[in-house]
Amino acid sequence: MVRATTSAALPAVALLACSLASLIPAASAATVEHHWNINWIPDVNPDGLLPRHVIGVNGTWPPPIINVNASDTLRVTATNNLNTGVGTSLHSHGMFFNRTGYFDGAVAITQCPIPPGESFTYETLNSPASPADRRKQMGTFWIHAHNNDQYTDGLRSPVIIHPDDPADMHYSYDDDYTVILGDWYHSNYTDLVKNEFMNRKNPTGAEPVPKSGLIYFAHTPNTTTAATYLPGFSENATLPFEAGKTYRLRVINMSALAAFYFYLSGHDMQVIEIEGVDVEPRSVDFLSLAVAQRFSVLVKARNDTSPQNWKLHANMDEDMFDVVPEDLQLNVTATISYPNAPKGEFGPEKIIEEYTYFDDLQFTPVNAEPMVQPDATHRLDVSFDTMSDGENYAAFNNISYVAPKVPALFTSESMGALASNPAIYGPNANAFVFQHNDMIEVQLFNWDAGKHPFHLHGHHFQVVHKSQDVTSDDPTINPPFNASQVNPMRRDTVVVPPGGSAYLRFRADNPGAWFFHCHIDPHLVSGLASIFIEAPDVLSNDYLNVPSYIKNQCQAQGIATTGNAVGLNSTTDFQGLQKGPTYLESGWTGRAIAAFTGCIVTGLLGLATVVVYGWHSGEDEDVDDDEDDK
Repeated sequence: MVRATTSAALPAVALLACSLASLIPAASAATVEHHWNINWIPDVNPDGLLPRHVIGVNGTWPPPIINVNASDTLRVTATNNLNTGVGTSLHSHGMFFNRTGYFDGAVAITQCPIPPGESFTYETLNSPASPADRRKQMGTFWIHAHNNDQYTDGLRSPVIIHPDDPADMHYSYDDDYTVILGDWYHSNYTDLVKNEFMNRKNPTGAEPVPKSGLIYFAHTPNTTTAATYLPGFSENATLPFEAGKTYRLRVINMSALAAFYFYLSGHDMQVIEIEGVDVEPRSVDFLSLAVAQRFSVLVKARNDTSPQNWKLHANMDEDMFDVVPEDLQLNVTATISYPNAPKGEFGPEKIIEEYTYFDDLQFTPVNAEPMVQPDATHRLDVSFDTMSDGENYAAFNNISYVAPKVPALFTSESMGALASNPAIYGPNANAFVFQHNDMIEVQLFNWDAGKHPFHLHGHHFQVVHKSQDVTSDDPTINPPFNASQVNPMRRDTVVVPPGGSAYLRFRADNPGAWFFHCHIDPHLVSGLASIFIEAPDVLSNDYLNVPSYIKNQCQAQGIATTGNAVGLNSTTDFQGLQKGPTYLESGWTGRAIAAFTGCIVTGLLGLATVVVYGWHSGEDEDVDDDEDDK
C-alpha cells in the first residue's frame, strides 16, 4: 500500500501546494479496521487531582486515534464490555453516511444501543454501500459515544482523514499534530446529571461545572506510521517544534460543556480547515471553539538564534458556567518546545485582554458552493424553563425532546405514506420532514442567556447569516441578510449567541433520519434536540439495505423495527412512550381557583371562630362582674 506524504518546507499557499502535489502519485486505497473493546478503566488521572474510572478502549485511555487516508475504507467494530447493563454506540462526528445512515450511531435515531456483550461494525468511511461519487471526505473529525452521557466519561477520540489525491492537497506542511481540548469531571457523568442537574434542587438548570480543562497532543502524520499520543496532559504536555518547519495543528474541542479560546505565544496561526471544509488561509489571533468544533491551522516554527520554549494556551470561557468555582483553573497551558531551549524557560507570554466576536462568516471555502434560495424554511426557537415537575428543561419551539423507542430511521422506511407525517415519530420527537433535494433553511433563534453549539448529523450546512443580538439596531451586531453571498462558510457545528440567531442552509440530498441537537451534553439530556426526516418517500422504496444484525439487536432488546415511535401503525397511539415534561400552568387554573377558594373559606372560618370566641369571652366577663357585685 502506498500513501501520499506532504512535501517538506514549502510555503503554505494553495497555488504552490497544488502544483507540487501534482508530482505526488495518488495512494492506493486500503481497508483499515479497528476493533474496540469498550470497557471501564480504573485509576485514570489526567488532571493530577483525582483518579477515577473512565470509559476506554482495549484497556487503555485515551481511546485509539483513527488516522486514515481519504480513499481508505474504515471499519470500526465496537464491543460493549462495560458490564453495567447499559447499551452503547459510536458516532463519527461530521461524517455523511450517504445511503448508510444506520452507521451514524445516534441511539433512537439510526440504531438501538449495542447490548452488553454484543458487537456492532460501523463502516465509517467509503462503505461499499455508499455511492462512489458521494464517498470522499477529508479533514478533522472525531468519534464519540452517543448514548447515556458516555463520551463525557471518556469514550471520545480524534478521527483524522488525510487527502491522498493531488487535486485535494491544497496546503503544504512538514508535520501534522492534533490538539485535543476537553473538560474533565471527577464523578460519573450520569450520576452528576441525575443528582445535580436534572433535579428539583436545580430549578434554574445550572450545568455541572468541570473540575479541570485538559490539553493533550497526538502525532497524526499522513504516512503509514501509526498515529500516537504524546505523553502528558496540560502543563505536563509538550508539542515538539523544529526551527523553520511548518506544522498543521488540528484543534478539537471534545468537551461536554466547556468552550475554549485557543492561541499560541510567539507564533502566528493561519486557519486552513474548519470541520472537514478546506478554507482560504486566514490569519487569526485566537480560535474560539465551542463543544464539538474543530479547526486546522498552519504554524511556522521560529528560527531564533537562541531557542526558547513557548506557551500554548486553551482558556476556558467562563461565560459557559453559572458559577466559577474558586479552585477551577480557567487558563490551561501546555508547552511548545524547541531543541536546545533551556528547560522551564519560556519566551514572552501572549496576553489577550478581550476576546472579540469570532465570526464564522469571515471564512471562505476553497471548493465553492453557491448560495441557493431555500425551498422550505423552518424556524427553531430555543428556550429553557422550569416545568411542572420542578426540573429545568430545554426546548425547540416549546417542545422538549423525548426519544422514540423505535429508531426514527426504521420508522421512516417502514411506514409508507405515513412516514411523511411528523406525528408518527412521537409527540416530543420534534420531527421535521424534508422533501428530497429541497434546499432547506433552518432559522435558529436563541432566547436563552447562554451560547449554544448546534450540530447536524449527516451534512455540512452553509452559515448564511448570524446575529449577535436580534433586538439590536446596530448593524455590526445585528446585520441585515446579505443576499449577494456567493460561497458561504460551511461546517457541521455552529454557535448561536445568547439573544442571537443563525440561518443555516443545506440540500436535502441524503435520505435518512438525522439528529439536530445542542452539543452541550446536559442540554441534550434536558431536551434540546430535533429529528430531521429526509426524503421519507425515497427511504420507503427499499433505499437502505440495513444489515440484518442491526435490526436483530433491536429485537433482542424488545424494540420493534417497524411502525411509529412505539412500533404501532398509528399517528396517535404512543402508549408506552415516555411522556414529555409539561409547562407550569399560569393564570386561574382549576387547581389555583380551588386553592384560593380554600384559603378564603379557611380565613372566614378563622374569623368566625375569633368572633364567636370573643362574644363568649364577653359573656363570661359579665357573669364574673355580677358575681363580684354580690
